[in-house]
Amino acid sequence: MLSTVCLGPYNRWLYGKDGILPARKMLRVSGKGFWEQLRDSPTLLWFGPHLGLDTEQGMELLCLLGILTSFGALVLEPLRDSLVFLLLWVFYLSMDRLYGKDGILPARKMLRVSGKGFWEQLRDSPTLLWFGPHLGLDTEQGMELLCLLGILTSFGALVLEPLRDSLVFLLLWVFYLSLYQVGQVFLYFQWDSLLLETGFLAVLVAPLHLLKWRSTAWRPHDNITFWLMRWLLFRLMFASGVVKLTSRCPTWWGLTALTYHYETQCIPTPAAWFAHQLPVWFQKFSVVATYVIEIAVPLLFFSPIRRLRLFAFYCQVLLQLLIIITGNYNFFNLLTIVLCFSLLDDEHLGLGRSKRRPTSAWPPGLLSVLSTLLELTVYGLLIYWSIQDFGLHFNWEKQLIESKTAFTYHDFIQWLKTVTLPLVGLGLLSLAWEILSAMYRCACVRGFPWKLWATLQWAVFAAAAAGMFAVSLVPFTYLEYESNGKLWPSIHQMFSAVDRYQLVNSYGLFRRMTGVGGRPEVVVEGSYDKEKWTEIEFMYKPGNISAGPPVVAPHQPRLDWQMWFAALGDHAHSPWFTSFVYRLLQGKKEVIHLVQVDETKYPFSSRPPAYVRAQLYKYWFTESTKDGGDRYVMALCSDQALSTASQRSGGGGIEPLVDKTPLKRPTDAFLPRTLQLIRELSHPYTGPAVVWSLYLTAATICILRVLSSRTLGSAPISRHKGSKRPDVAEGDGDHAGSEKNGQVRKKEAEEKVEGRARGAGDAPSDSLRSTKKKK
Repeated sequence: MLSTVCLGPYNRWLYGKDGILPARKMLRVSGKGFWEQLRDSPTLLWFGPHLGLDTEQGMELLCLLGILTSFGALVLEPLRDSLVFLLLWVFYLSMDRLYGKDGILPARKMLRVSGKGFWEQLRDSPTLLWFGPHLGLDTEQGMELLCLLGILTSFGALVLEPLRDSLVFLLLWVFYLSLYQVGQVFLYFQWDSLLLETGFLAVLVAPLHLLKWRSTAWRPHDNITFWLMRWLLFRLMFASGVVKLTSRCPTWWGLTALTYHYETQCIPTPAAWFAHQLPVWFQKFSVVATYVIEIAVPLLFFSPIRRLRLFAFYCQVLLQLLIIITGNYNFFNLLTIVLCFSLLDDEHLGLGRSKRRPTSAWPPGLLSVLSTLLELTVYGLLIYWSIQDFGLHFNWEKQLIESKTAFTYHDFIQWLKTVTLPLVGLGLLSLAWEILSAMYRCACVRGFPWKLWATLQWAVFAAAAAGMFAVSLVPFTYLEYESNGKLWPSIHQMFSAVDRYQLVNSYGLFRRMTGVGGRPEVVVEGSYDKEKWTEIEFMYKPGNISAGPPVVAPHQPRLDWQMWFAALGDHAHSPWFTSFVYRLLQGKKEVIHLVQVDETKYPFSSRPPAYVRAQLYKYWFTESTKDGGDRYVMALCSDQALSTASQRSGGGGIEPLVDKTPLKRPTDAFLPRTLQLIRELSHPYTGPAVVWSLYLTAATICILRVLSSRTLGSAPISRHKGSKRPDVAEGDGDHAGSEKNGQVRKKEAEEKVEGRARGAGDAPSDSLRSTKKKK
């Protein structure tokens, strides 16, 4: 750690491009392959260009990682939870650039004070930013404060087990909802809604132990709240598969969507180019597999057979991993994988106490035989229906699998009408089973006071789960409007009452395939004289055909994403674009940092351009990289409306969407000055560099702790084997390994090691209190 701290400040002076010994001359690209160069000169700096870093920046990043890792290895506990909410730091980096007074869409125009009272405004637009003026903060500073508080809270929950609490997740959900209310078009993505819905469900799933001195490792109602995660995963995946067919997109119906997808998605990865080169028959077969995984397999989420749920889990995770490899879809796929873990139990994860299943029992029981036969039947039906509905057959002459859609749009709509309400019934039966099972477990709790307390919790969470399920039926049945109209009016009224809080949402990803005739891309150019035009190159989106696709996930460059949407339609559909051009003409540093953090790569860093224009190009992936290594070819398209509008913006012909109200910002208050200082310190860093620094630091800390424990010769704590729960009688059956939801405490294991005996008739509170006294 000492050497890293000492080396860090001297990197730029010793090894920078203007230093004594520039380090980049040691990593000259030769004719050798990448892995051969890495073998000859083993350094992580070879990966720098793939992260958008030169040699000097790569050395700085490694030094910072070394400092954080060394410090974290000394003081932090093991990292065990998700890092999703830490992405608020990335959102914080782009806060003033998107929503500041000199940003593209100033957020304060979303919170205009009207004639309504304070609480009425808070009800109509639920955001904590209404309290900003009471703290001496404007809207921009309030958003910065919420982001920083969210970062600290999520990191605290990551490293401190007591903070993994229902109240903490409620606070994080309120923070993100407050930002969502003023985020406008840059926060209106489906994964933002998914994060809000998942965050609220985490409030119900997480334990509540901050308000009491004792916490339990297991609660009888845990399976009820955990089922809501499974229902959300089902709605997400099933809707994503169905909308591909209800949209009547010819590429999805013709099974050719993936022949366009890899080159036309928003920000492809380097692997997308290789996936695009796959043969057409394989791309069509991949579309068939996508339909099976998204439409048929989700029905197995509610299967009583454990192996079928495991099969569904691995199918979903495989699909998400393939999407991560070939596309930069920020945290969406990671969040979906987290939801997939609701299909597992502790026995499969190797957590907690579970009853061992006999491995050599013969002859097998009747229930086991029936379960195996039913499982084989399900697999057979999946294969049979896939072959029948998509005409799958192997062409021995051409050595490939041929496929085509063997049903019509009318057939599919009739099938959807037939299954929508029965699927609602299936979900209702599954939830009812979990509620009744939890009620039985409450009845098995020993001791009348604790049984009464468990029953009270069961009643509260069962009612909450039933309410969430009922409200979610409205967006779920948007898939088939006749079914939506058959829902009770009271359910629609409940949904309307909570809609503003984003508790439940409708989903449907990749509804239509864009860019069939070539990937449309807006190229922004600037000039001083209208004669010589210079391209303003973005950090992430395709522009320069010599630059390869980047890897930016789980970060989402929201401006680059909106530029992709702007290219798909007329400029009138993207009114924010006028404000963006206006800020470039003004030379606002905040907006320029959205385009390029490194000002040396921005062609107008010394003086703003006098004119800005935007032209529409079409991009295609190349068939090979022999000619100069380019990944794209491009052609200019005629889109005079977009080009002319941008030039008129430069001349002041179009009124920009900016807030001209004079800003009343206190300059001497402590809190605004602190926020400004943090803002200035964070300006030089890009989103991917910050996110990957956090992730790599967390992973390194875990590895160092494992290696340290092995070095010290510490043996792992033994698991309970076959021990009975002190608070629940036997007979829970298949739930034995899944009722703790992964919340098994170290206290129980330590109590086992220390040899503390528990009486069979002791109340559960006695054992827990004795554990605390011992510790």
